[in-house]
Amino acid sequence: MAYPIPPSVPTPTAAFDRLLTVLNTLREACPWDRKQTMESLRLLTIEEMYELGDAILEADLPEVKKELGDVMMHLVFYARIAEEQKAFDIVDVLNGVCDKLISRHPHIYSDVQVENENDVKQNWEKLKLKEGNQSVLSGVPKGLPALVKAYRIQDKVRGVGFDWKDPAEVWKKVEEEIAEFKAEFDLSTHTTINTDRAEAEFGDVLFSLINYARHLGINPENALERTNKKFIKRFTHVEKRMQESGRQLQDMSLEEMDVYWNEAKKM
Repeated sequence: MAYPIPPSVPTPTAAFDRLLTVLNTLREACPWDRKQTMESLRLLTIEEMYELGDAILEADLPEVKKELGDVMMHLVFYARIAEEQKAFDIVDVLNGVCDKLISRHPHIYSDVQVENENDVKQNWEKLKLKEGNQSVLSGVPKGLPALVKAYRIQDKVRGVGFDWKDPAEVWKKVEEEIAEFKAEFDLSTHTTINTDRAEAEFGDVLFSLINYARHLGINPENALERTNKKFIKRFTHVEKRMQESGRQLQDMSLEEMDVYWNEAKKM
């Protein structure tokens, strides 16, 4: 049986309704879509979010548009599954997020006065506590990658005033943590004295560097991913030049690889 194809439409409301219609049809008619659960979709959704993040870092707007569509499809899919379980539906989801946004923006929808972005964030965290959150940090997902989690933890506590005012003080903390890390290994042999303590001190170094980056307005996750992409691009150039020379990578010295690496840096 062939289902009618909903045509493209010109308004946001109609387009969203078209997505709901297509997704509902797939859920009823497609064997793969019928089989999916929230658990089976979870990893696929995480993958889609990473693909969206990559597109944003690459400033590839056509790809951002495509990935946004994929993410929205997943969100609608979860709501459809929940509706089948009589837990909630997409209307509940949309009204719920609207209600939350309205209640947490009293400077827009009420008479609360704010001076700047920091006032907004502090109000946001205070309102979350009033809503029943046991801790300012309860909203930080446990499954976040450690670097992203550190940034979010620091940003959360900043919202209630637990933060240095002067970035110079943060940098002093970075230097202090580096000194404590260095004390845990022998600089002459570069071997650790106590691996567990060295790992703990290294974690402190990273945490303090993330904090300093935050004070400078640098997102450490974005910064590290840009460096990853830069390294991949340059090393791929080394591999390409090696292949052109007819040699194996493992047969080249580090000095020879550096020649190609420096070529890549100049490109």
